[in-house]
Amino acid sequence: MQPSMFNVRVPLGEVADRDEVFLMNTFTDAQLIVSREVAALLDRLAAGAPESALTADERDALSTLTEHGFVVDDRGAERRRLEDYFHSVRENDDQLRVTVLTTLQCNFACDYCFQGDHGDHNRFAAKMTLETAARVAQWTEDQLDRLGSESFSLTFFGGEPLLNLPVVYYLSERLWAACEARGVRMRSSIITNGLLLTAEVVDRLLPYGLDGVKITLDGDKDTHNRMRPLRGGQGTFDRIIHNVRQVAGKCRIAIGGNFDEGSVDSYPALLDFLAGQDFADKLTRVSFKPVIREPKPVAPKGMIPLTVVGSQGKPLNGTCMTSAGGGTSICDNCNFVDEKMSFLRDETTKRGFSTVDGVHMGPCEIHRRHAHTIGPDGALYACPGFSGDAKESTGHIDGRRDASRESAAARFEALAAWKDCDDCAFIPVCAGGCTVAAHAELGDKNRPNCHKTSFEAGLVSLARDAAAAELQTVN
Repeated sequence: MQPSMFNVRVPLGEVADRDEVFLMNTFTDAQLIVSREVAALLDRLAAGAPESALTADERDALSTLTEHGFVVDDRGAERRRLEDYFHSVRENDDQLRVTVLTTLQCNFACDYCFQGDHGDHNRFAAKMTLETAARVAQWTEDQLDRLGSESFSLTFFGGEPLLNLPVVYYLSERLWAACEARGVRMRSSIITNGLLLTAEVVDRLLPYGLDGVKITLDGDKDTHNRMRPLRGGQGTFDRIIHNVRQVAGKCRIAIGGNFDEGSVDSYPALLDFLAGQDFADKLTRVSFKPVIREPKPVAPKGMIPLTVVGSQGKPLNGTCMTSAGGGTSICDNCNFVDEKMSFLRDETTKRGFSTVDGVHMGPCEIHRRHAHTIGPDGALYACPGFSGDAKESTGHIDGRRDASRESAAARFEALAAWKDCDDCAFIPVCAGGCTVAAHAELGDKNRPNCHKTSFEAGLVSLARDAAAAELQTVN
């Protein structure tokens, strides 16, 4: 017997002034607070100590550790279980997930969006027609019949998806009826800049499974208005907050944000502002991530030197960068990102908001066979981060077949960057990092895009929270 390769630990003396150790197994998600003697027992097993040399108390502890996956028979069997896990994630058909890009047009001129999208590109950006929406609905119904899924998740994205409300309404109503007829549970969500999110829109969608809305605020009022103005330059913060106030309590509201070196320090002020609002207790999650920018030979001061998402200098060909990729890794040589992600998580939790814990991040939808992104023209993609790039389309709702799409589908089918992560303990919750970031930064979708230090910082936060929760229970 030997310790699992997925064990991680934090001495609580470093975070909670306690002479104990926080243990976590990232594969089983087991979390324990144990004595230093138990942690030392794992070290002795790793060094080859035979079970026969253990005391009765140590054998009891060993039994508990084995039950929770901290001790395994051998590493070979554990790696096979990891392979089986990723296979099960990919093939699971309990839920069909579909993200629909209703349009690539946007009413904002975000500071970090590429310049082409501020001019002619936006006027000619694709917009889904009702005829295409009908074909999307038929394709989805066919998938539901083929898979026999128990549930269906529908996400509207863009561009700004609410610029095409007829398609949003049509797909919501038709697919809700389709799911009702099949006994399938349906939930829908919207990723939006929030400017057009009115109570009327939410009320119209609530009977058809609307469950949540994600809205982006890029820092405090002044910073947000600089980062995310209207195309005419007008600020958008006040109107978005007004809209949030009108719809809060009707459905789940999550707040997201995108930071760079020049904006990250404004987020505590944003958090203070949100905590003081009458809708603060209605926000289900608040989380932030770094901006992806075009690289320069020498990054200007104040800019995180991150690489552009997409190709030919135009990230995503208009697809909104608000959640593109959605992965854990952005910049392999930028410790700033890890430090600020940890800082913002701590600042968010201090104000009582739920946020991502920095550890449980994946595997994301790109590793799931039955998760699809559909572009405005009906093209299929493996995730929103690749949509808009015809070379990355894996198929089409009309079933057309061509060499380019078949080649792309084969590339995404073979994704397994985690196999190059050696014995990293975070593989089950990372899966090798964000594929979009790997493609943009490294030029290879199948290379790990590692931000282990960010996971380690998240682990410390988990340990601190576990220690505090245990102390509260005791008291």
